Amino acid sequence: MRRLWIATCVALLLFMGQAVAADPSAQAEAARSKAEELEQNAAPEGSQAPASPAETITRPEAQAVDPAGEAPLDDAITCLARSIYWEAKGGGIADMEAVANVVMNRLGHEGFPDTVCDVVKQGSEQGACQFSWWCDGRPDEVVEDDRYEIAKEIARRALNQQLPDRTEGALYFHQRTVAPHWAEEYIKTVEVGDFLFYRPLGDAAH
Repeated sequence: MRRLWIATCVALLLFMGQAVAADPSAQAEAARSKAEELEQNAAPEGSQAPASPAETITRPEAQAVDPAGEAPLDDAITCLARSIYWEAKGGGIADMEAVANVVMNRLGHEGFPDTVCDVVKQGSEQGACQFSWWCDGRPDEVVEDDRYEIAKEIARRALNQQLPDRTEGALYFHQRTVAPHWAEEYIKTVEVGDFLFYRPLGDAAH
């Protein structure tokens, strides 16, 4: 009888665990919580140590965040995924990953803000956004679900420190079709798809 009771309790716990894991709202909350810890770890004051498997964001958790692509930009996954999407949704996977690299490189540099959302929104108070999509006056809601799913997966891997840096430490980038004056001040590191990437001569960055 006791064995039956124990078996029943174990089965109930397993069922409850599966139910929680399958709950999109619970998955999204888990992802946001993990992302907050991961971005703190990636910031200059963080440990920079690789996250343990339990600390990393899973694919279902990341996809549960901002499912409609219209949530406020107030968490690391949404801010990073939306930046990847709007800056490079028309390009290849390499383009999207490289944009994520730049955001994460800035997050880890003392010359930039120490949260993903603040990195993405930097300059908006002066009307000169670092990432142009953030203050171009256009709606920021997602219009291509499949590309946004890819962007969220790339954001997940970037926050988990599972995304190789295609940019060789770049902090700046621009499309091939433009020639910004600031590009002459920096060292070009690589060209990836539609973009050119740069880093400063020394440690200075702004």
